[in-house]
Parts: sequence; structure tokens; C-alpha cells
Amino acid sequence: MSNIKLIYKMENTPTHNQLSDFEFIEQFVNGTLNPKIFNHEAHLRLAWLYIDKFGLEQAERDIQNQLQNFVSSIGAKGKYNKTLTIVATRIVNRFMQNFKSDNFADFINEFPQLVFQFEALVNRHYSFDIFDSQKAKVEFLNPDLQAFE
Repeated sequence: MSNIKLIYKMENTPTHNQLSDFEFIEQFVNGTLNPKIFNHEAHLRLAWLYIDKFGLEQAERDIQNQLQNFVSSIGAKGKYNKTLTIVATRIVNRFMQNFKSDNFADFINEFPQLVFQFEALVNRHYSFDIFDSQKAKVEFLNPDLQAFE
């Protein structure tokens, strides 16, 4: 009986994939997106959607501003990391250059390393830890190993 409850609970756990692209962006921008579903993959989805719609430069600007507003609205200002936000957007952009998809699900299925090996992808560019760096949280730190293309 407990297995049935566990399966039922897992199936009913909300995810960002249950939202249309429009609903996802609208809820994110309005600060009404459930923070529990705004995981790493949801960050990648946001980058993919913005780059696809606006291009890299505007995507970087919009994501930074809106992510700061979002973390503020949920009381998690300390979690924002400017360097990581820009780096994630640039990494998604680089992978987008190699795969033209009309939806995020196909994109992430083609490049699962964005979800499962993201830290290793970042570490190709930095010799130091940008994930926990206080300086990286407030200003963009240029890569010291390999520039973004």
C-alpha cells in the first residue's frame, strides 16, 4: 500500500514541464511561479525560451533582472548569482547553436549534460568555484580558463 501512495505522490508533484511556455514565463515574471518547481532544469528552460525569443544579449539582461525580482519575491535574495546566471545563459546558447529545436523538451533530451553535468561544463571555463563565490553573486566574473564563444 505504501508503494501506491509513493507513486501517487510522485506523479502529483508539480514540475515546470506541466506548464506551457507562456504559463511558465508569465508566472516567473509575475513572481507567482511555485519556487519548488524552479529547479536547475527550469533555469535552463527559461534561458532557452528567452534566447529563442529575444537573442542572447536581451536574454541575459531580462533573465538577470527578472531572476533578481523572482528571488526577492520569494525571500531568497541570497541565492542569486550574477556570474552563474550569465554563464548558464551563455552555455545554453552555445548548445542551441548545435541543435535547432522548436521545443525545450527535445533540446534537453539532446543535451542531457546540461542537467546532469552542468558543473563540469562551467568548470571548463573557471579554475575557481563560481557557485559559492560571494563576488560571483554580485558581479560578473570573466572566465579564466576558456572564454565563451
